[in-house]
Amino acid sequence: MSALAPIPFIDLRPGEDEAAVRAAIHRVLGRGWFVLGPEVEAFEHEFAAASGAAFAIGVGNGTDAIALALRALAIGPGDEVIVPAMTAGYTALAVIAAGATPVIVDVEPDTLTMNANACAAAVTTRTRAIVPVHLYGQAADMDAIRSVAARHSLAIVEDCCQAHLATENGVAIGTRSDAAAFSFYPTKNLGGLGDGGAVITDNDAIASRIRQLRNGGQRERGHHVEAGVNSRLDDLQAAVLRARLPLLAERTIMRRSLAARYRQLLPASLRTIRERDPGHVYHLFPVLTPERASLQAHLSAHGIETMVHYPAALTTQPAFAAFASHECPVAVAAAGQLLSLPLSPRLTDEDVVRVAESVSAFVKGHRPA
Repeated sequence: MSALAPIPFIDLRPGEDEAAVRAAIHRVLGRGWFVLGPEVEAFEHEFAAASGAAFAIGVGNGTDAIALALRALAIGPGDEVIVPAMTAGYTALAVIAAGATPVIVDVEPDTLTMNANACAAAVTTRTRAIVPVHLYGQAADMDAIRSVAARHSLAIVEDCCQAHLATENGVAIGTRSDAAAFSFYPTKNLGGLGDGGAVITDNDAIASRIRQLRNGGQRERGHHVEAGVNSRLDDLQAAVLRARLPLLAERTIMRRSLAARYRQLLPASLRTIRERDPGHVYHLFPVLTPERASLQAHLSAHGIETMVHYPAALTTQPAFAAFASHECPVAVAAAGQLLSLPLSPRLTDEDVVRVAESVSAFVKGHRPA
């Protein structure tokens, strides 16, 4: 075992933001308003501005953000929604929560984001929406996906849960679609101290409908005009997110810098995810290798923690076996090879050098004779 200090995959304890986070929590405790209060309202305005949208609506988590956006677009039972095979299962679960049917399609081999041609081939007379995922912090090929949506009059709800402040051709993600969903789970680029999420949109009617749906379908207190859900961002999380939002731009710069160092230092023979757009915000930095288990064990022995995102394509998971899907060989193959290296604003350049050197040593030792 290496005598060097371990490099964790992520450290979720407050760091340089600790004083601001503690002050935010005490502010909420002192006010005594914990759900849909002034902190939530203020955060919604601030996050909308940071995201380039007219409206942000805080909800309980990123899954609910997708589901409620779909419901606000009147998508539900009998409707099909196209999702990519390489994503967290929650993307498809959100479609199911909305009452619709997820249709799973393959991804591009170099970015692992939704393949627009596969998306187009999956459209049927029941298709109502597309949910592209900005995987690992990089925008999907939205020009191509928007073209598919326009040809078939489909709605688009972007899954931005890993892509806070990402851009696509210089434009903020989520601002050229019907709505976009974000997660504030603690591991995200903008994370709270628990679950949380938001929907952004420029459409006032969609925003109003989501506000109603998230609060039990109430138009006014005690008057439920539809069967909504209980999915409300709480003021403690909103206050913490307000404390951290001003740091997000600088932390995003740090993520990009660390990712650039990985690309510079990792062996050329090791496959990485192509950076298609400089607006990539590097929520994760995965590599692909058929010797994943051995590489992970090698790095662990050297004090370097890694994780797998994601170990199985949606098409191979029992939870989605009953739903229509298409052949997804790219996603299935990638799922068996992906390994995420440490990448967070707390890493130093020395940490990245050490990880890259350890990876290089492994690759050199496993190079065919």
